Amino acid sequence: MKTRTLGNSQLEVSAIGLGCMGLSHGYGPATDRQEAISLIRAAVERGVTFFDTAEVYGPYFNEEVVGEALAPLRERVVIATKFGFTFGDDGKQQILNSRPEHIKWAVEGSLKRLRTDAIDLLYQHRVDPDVPIEEVAGTVKQLIAAGKVKHFGLSEAGVQTIRRAHAVHPVTAVQSEFSLWWREPEREVLPTLEELGIGFVPFSPLGKGFLTGTISASATFGKDDFRSVVPRFSPEALQANQALVDVLGVIAMGMNATPAQVALAWLLAQKPWIVPIPGTTKLNRLKENLGAASLQLSESDLSRIASALAQVEVHGDRYPAALQARVGR
Repeated sequence: MKTRTLGNSQLEVSAIGLGCMGLSHGYGPATDRQEAISLIRAAVERGVTFFDTAEVYGPYFNEEVVGEALAPLRERVVIATKFGFTFGDDGKQQILNSRPEHIKWAVEGSLKRLRTDAIDLLYQHRVDPDVPIEEVAGTVKQLIAAGKVKHFGLSEAGVQTIRRAHAVHPVTAVQSEFSLWWREPEREVLPTLEELGIGFVPFSPLGKGFLTGTISASATFGKDDFRSVVPRFSPEALQANQALVDVLGVIAMGMNATPAQVALAWLLAQKPWIVPIPGTTKLNRLKENLGAASLQLSESDLSRIASALAQVEVHGDRYPAALQARVGR
């Protein structure tokens, strides 16, 4: 597995990481604990050194599984996790909370669940409008000085927030959705990150599974699957967006690759400091995704993809309105 460095930070990770959220959160029932541990360790065996989790995934269960899986391999891997929420009486309602005292409390819990002395990369999961980002960055700076955290990150933050945070303490990475069917970061976020020397970690790089070509226009999703409330996965949108998968499939066939591999290789080709974190619960999909790291797209390949994309209009918002309000702040 090739490696990449996240911006100017010197934090070196595998060119493709593993997003662990789906093992316990967001896409249906949680994966069996031992199966999840086996998958994570299989990723390490195949060269993955970058693993992404968060306290909110579960909540808490995901960090516990990642911690157990990677404890024997800790010196070989980089673990990223996130703070930024408290939970309602049902244990699931997510309430934004980035107050300094809560950040410190959350980090203690994450350290314990991850079975580690230090978190390699700590993200603010979503910007909290009630807490100045300078206070958040200052708190993480204190945690870094105390040796409990090594690098500071932001998730789904707007460019002004990124700049303000970076002025207090260098931001190593920004994590946001980015893929062939969600290219909004190209407008402002990527130029800002390049200017400041910050790495970029795209989540949902395969469009929450859609870009794999395995989700039909008639697909339905259970109540415990986040996609059941995402406008982009409504029956009408799935039907309309099939055109993108069809184009991707034709391109992939010509390269003796899969649509997923082309989608990931396209991300890798955008900037050398971009590290996508596709998630999966299946070993065969893990192998397929990692194969994208060795797929080189030429300038003509990229031009062909760009021309094809220009002819496809993607339908449907990527989040329900309430969740969309939390991004880009």
